[in-house]
Amino acid sequence: MGLDWSRPEERRPLLTGSRGPRVFGRRWLVLLLFSLLGFFQGLVWNTWGPIQDSARAAYGFSSLDIALLVLWGPIGFLPCFVFMWLMDTRGLRVTVLLTLLLMVVGAGLRSVPVSDLWVRRRLIHGGQFLNGLAGPTAMTAAPFLSTTWFSPNERATATAIASMLNYLGGAFAFLVGPLVVPAPNGTSGNLLFNEHTGSIKDRIEAVMYAEFGIIAVVFAAVLAYFPSRPPVPPSIAAAARRLSYRSSIGKLLGNVRFLLLALAYAVPLGFYSGWSGVLDLILSHVHVSQVDAGWIGFWSIVGGCFGGIAVGRFADSIRGILKPILVLLFAGAALAATWFTLTFLSNITHLPLTTATLYSSCILAGVFLNSAVPIFFEMFVETVYPVPEGIACGFATFLSNVFTGLLLVFLTFYHTALSWANWCLTGSCILGLLFIICIRDSSDKLSHPKYTI
Repeated sequence: MGLDWSRPEERRPLLTGSRGPRVFGRRWLVLLLFSLLGFFQGLVWNTWGPIQDSARAAYGFSSLDIALLVLWGPIGFLPCFVFMWLMDTRGLRVTVLLTLLLMVVGAGLRSVPVSDLWVRRRLIHGGQFLNGLAGPTAMTAAPFLSTTWFSPNERATATAIASMLNYLGGAFAFLVGPLVVPAPNGTSGNLLFNEHTGSIKDRIEAVMYAEFGIIAVVFAAVLAYFPSRPPVPPSIAAAARRLSYRSSIGKLLGNVRFLLLALAYAVPLGFYSGWSGVLDLILSHVHVSQVDAGWIGFWSIVGGCFGGIAVGRFADSIRGILKPILVLLFAGAALAATWFTLTFLSNITHLPLTTATLYSSCILAGVFLNSAVPIFFEMFVETVYPVPEGIACGFATFLSNVFTGLLLVFLTFYHTALSWANWCLTGSCILGLLFIICIRDSSDKLSHPKYTI
């Protein structure tokens, strides 16, 4: 906990007297509630990209509107340092409750039944922005939660589950949107066109009402039970004193190994997030339907989520191999992204441009990149210990959202440059691999204080 800005009761040692480390069964309930927060934050963030054609027909959204609806996620990450400070000084419960309150209000704004389309579009934008403000907690608090509640031999697994559920929510948006919301068609006649557009709008509103209701239920559950920490910490490391907020930022900026690691994470994962947000638009240029694009996006992220949990569990069972795991994952991601990019140049490369090749290359890129997220989080915490987990991971994720925002802004103003998004993804994966190779690997992980029980 912060030593300068935190309250006296927050600075008091957690292990006193004869009480030793202990884990509690309720940790799984805490993990479930936090994972649901991350899931629905990701689901709401990615609502509009997979159904952009339907959204244009129903609400009159422009290309700029669609890009901005996706961009509210990275923009909402700008005050992430406030959430990191709040987590460090006030604990997990206060931070999670504030985050869910933003999500509830944001989902409610999107659901206000206003007939004026201009006003309705503004309310939807406002709701997406508030959901974007929930991103810092949903995307960076997983290592803090796992350290606070889980023993060292469960920590990577808990981090993987808590962090991957946010990505899984974004994946389900690829599935829910295109399957529930019909795509616009070439119906002739004003009456038939208006009826079809009205049906599209009704389906979109049904999705937004359902999301609002479920998020409200999760908020009520967290309000009823979500303690900041267990009565007794699960390890000595969880009870250890941490650096203050201000000292932590200085230590991060002065740690070259951490900065290289943060860039290796931020550049490819940031570009991948922006690229996946406009995947439907990218694939439309090779005549892939909205539904097929949704399935490709869905399986690429779902595969990465399950891969990330499996990799996290493997890292828990065999410590000291985090860097080799990242090298293998990024080598696979670079190859898959290169395959996907060259497929779009089939006239030159003569690679077959088929649904099977698009599915395979895109899914493999998502699996390799998303599987690396929990490993990065573990390495962040390990590299800068005793900097608080939320600050270390929040700093790196902030950089990732900066690169996401840069790509989306570029594509917003240069619609004809969509093919460059594929090259950005490929180049970022190769750059990330080079950064990881250059990072010095620690040889004393097994005796690292973070793993002390």
